[in-house]
Amino acid sequence: MKNIYLDNASTTAMRPEVIQEMTKVLSEDYGNPSSTHALGRKAKNILELSRKLIAQNLNATAQEIIFTSCGTEANNWILRSAVKDLKVKRIITSKIEHHAVLYAVLVLEKEFDVQVDYVNVKPNGEIDITHLAELLSQDKKTLVSLMHVNNEIGTVLDLDRVSLICKEHGALFHSDTVQSIGKTAIDLQKCTADFIVASAHKFHGPKGVGFAFIRKNSGLQPLFFGGDQEKGLRAGTEALHQIAGMAKALELSYKNIDEQQNHILDLKEYLLSKLEIEFPSFQINGGTNGFYTILNVLLPFSEDKTAMILFNLDMKGIAVSRGSACQSGSIKPSHVLAEILSDDDLKKPSLRISFSYHNTREDIEALVAALKTL
Repeated sequence: MKNIYLDNASTTAMRPEVIQEMTKVLSEDYGNPSSTHALGRKAKNILELSRKLIAQNLNATAQEIIFTSCGTEANNWILRSAVKDLKVKRIITSKIEHHAVLYAVLVLEKEFDVQVDYVNVKPNGEIDITHLAELLSQDKKTLVSLMHVNNEIGTVLDLDRVSLICKEHGALFHSDTVQSIGKTAIDLQKCTADFIVASAHKFHGPKGVGFAFIRKNSGLQPLFFGGDQEKGLRAGTEALHQIAGMAKALELSYKNIDEQQNHILDLKEYLLSKLEIEFPSFQINGGTNGFYTILNVLLPFSEDKTAMILFNLDMKGIAVSRGSACQSGSIKPSHVLAEILSDDDLKKPSLRISFSYHNTREDIEALVAALKTL
């Protein structure tokens, strides 16, 4: 039985070139980047070349890229330091953010008594930009935290527009860009966001490494303390092999972005055409303008099919999800879908199907055939 992987919003397969790059660093370039001897200097060179490569792909400067263990760490660091060190008194976010932001904000609300306001979410899952502007009219030091691409339904935030609105109102802007970096162009000279974050395993790099973009002179302070690595902002010896792998993965993602985007869009349209034939009453959660790699559909099945649908597909070798992988062990319904679906629809089976350049039309046909047997 062929395994069909359609859960790329959870994680992606590493590119062979990335594995090759990491293996080389692991076997040959094992010096500590903080050491002053030849092996250390070579490691430091790899580290800084990786940083420069990542910065170039985002039109940022190398000193604005800080390596972390993942997007969750980067989100927590930025939010906490904004409140603790930059004296932010209010956070504006939405109820459909990743839990790495939502739970961090709840802790900060309790710990620092920071004001938290939630911007309205439209029925199609988009952020209400008019409501955001209204909230920003309050005269209080504010951080706006809104994700670029929603990891469950794929709705897209206009980063350039929101960053401009925040700047006009003197608010800091942080965006969780974990689902979009490596998959769409982000120009950090055009977009004036103060902070964005990335996780390598979302763009065919290794797990356990990510980065934060921290705009120059932000005043952000470390989350934890130790050595002077990462310009004193992130203590601990850098995971050189993972960082080099991440830089290679990002380079290749942007090098092949047009070809891969066209391939994935073709697959998504093909799946939609198949669903229209076989399940004409299906619905797209989040509307039709979602990000090209993610499709979340509400299927016209009875409620009793909901609990076992992933298991039944898994038994046929098909990997999809019902939402964030971070919540896969939870029996609670998706907090994202709870914002946009009725109580009745929330009980019915919804599937998140997320694509990569590895997928084929045969994968789509196998998924639809499997759904028909349910």
